Amino acid sequence: MRIFSLLLFLLSPLWIVRHSGAPDFKTIELQGVDVSHHQRRIDWDMVVDKQTLDFAFVKATEGHEYRDSLFRRNWDALRRLGIRRGAYHFFRAYGCGQEQAMNYLHTVEMMPGDIAPVLDIERTDGVSPEIMVEEARLWLQIVESHLGIKPIIYTNQLFYEQYLVGHFEGYPLWIARYSESWPLLATGERWKIWQYSSEGTLAGIPEKVDLNLFPGSSDMLDQLCWFPASVIRDVEAAP
Repeated sequence: MRIFSLLLFLLSPLWIVRHSGAPDFKTIELQGVDVSHHQRRIDWDMVVDKQTLDFAFVKATEGHEYRDSLFRRNWDALRRLGIRRGAYHFFRAYGCGQEQAMNYLHTVEMMPGDIAPVLDIERTDGVSPEIMVEEARLWLQIVESHLGIKPIIYTNQLFYEQYLVGHFEGYPLWIARYSESWPLLATGERWKIWQYSSEGTLAGIPEKVDLNLFPGSSDMLDQLCWFPASVIRDVEAAP
């Protein structure tokens, strides 16, 4: 049944859009949002009561010292409600990659089953692409070294193809493309998550919100999640 539904996702015209900006979810496995203080104070209990929500990303940090004012509130609420959660860092190309990585690591307390850290990179900030790439690479390496999992790279399709192609092979991609069809990257690289709209309207979220989909099952999403080595050893040792 899982294989059949995934085939439907790949072959059927799922981009029929409703008034809310959402595709026809009957052919999609997992639905998610990403939020920050721009969505103001979210009533997460209402969100899960009024519509299906499988995962959510929350802005945690930006640059070398900024922390989103509503991160902790959103992060804790998602944990309480059992919604699969991930935290992202908005990268500033003019900033030191090491300092930005430490800002993220000091802010986000990961729990087993949380989605891997996300590096949101979508601006050059007037910095040369070469410097931007190297500082971003430093952020990715430090976070991966501390947590033992490859972070996810979030960007839009144009920025990816203009600046990031050939630099970050092996990192999972979360691609923004606001279109009636899913992203087809020029390199043939496969994305893991698609942000298909910034115009979502969900009960419990005061402002319009980004909508995302993951074309797979919960078990498949587990492959993008963080489990400390101790948890993995316990699972492997279980009879």
